[in-house]
Amino acid sequence: MTVQYEKEEKIATITLNRPDVLNAINPELASELLKAWIDFSEDPDMVVLIVTGAGERAFCVGADIKDRNRTGQDPHVSGLWGPGLKMPMKGVELYKPVIAAINGYCLGGGLELALVCDIRIAAETARFGQPEIKRGIFPGMGATQRLPRFLPYNMAAEILFTGEHIDAHEAYRIGLVNRVVPLQDLMETTRSLAEKISENAPLALRAVKEALLRSYELPLEQGLRFEGLLRGIIGGTEDAREGMRAFVERRKPEFKRR
Repeated sequence: MTVQYEKEEKIATITLNRPDVLNAINPELASELLKAWIDFSEDPDMVVLIVTGAGERAFCVGADIKDRNRTGQDPHVSGLWGPGLKMPMKGVELYKPVIAAINGYCLGGGLELALVCDIRIAAETARFGQPEIKRGIFPGMGATQRLPRFLPYNMAAEILFTGEHIDAHEAYRIGLVNRVVPLQDLMETTRSLAEKISENAPLALRAVKEALLRSYELPLEQGLRFEGLLRGIIGGTEDAREGMRAFVERRKPEFKRR
């Protein structure tokens, strides 16, 4: 299988599993990634998703160029990937927290996949870049739209215009990743953060993520009204009442997603 998909308690993990080709994306991986993404989205028991790559060399290096050479088609323009990456790369349909555990090279479509994730934790060995420009290819899976939202325009422009790599510490300095840890600590650190997030109320988490995503497209006044609407809806849930009771009673809340 080109994608390993595991569930444990409230946390799901997607592992891109083509380590021999640095977890490059081919049609099979794209299809399996979509299936896992949809399953996580629709499973009410799953609260947080971790996305990572198999092996110690790469998170994902984007499209499988050898596959392109074999078929004679460019997967960026031929539709060869089909619908496989469209929903995960778009990202906005998934109102659950997603964490990228970036264990090595994170290039091209791999970086664009990481940009869909809400939080990015990088190993010290990670390298980031959008090298498409060096091959005459347009980085069309979200890089031109997401990078300038997450970074200052000039930083995004340099990454996209040069196609050069930056290391994990530079990625942290410019705000591309949340933290940098030794490779051997990457999954433990990521899992610990996922567990901390998963202890919170699922309905409130979904609403907060939706509000965060909408903040990119709504003027401030409309965004504040939308925030107020969500606050009223979530405040009326059984989980909100349970959270307040648990606080008063000094115990851990038991959320029921109601």
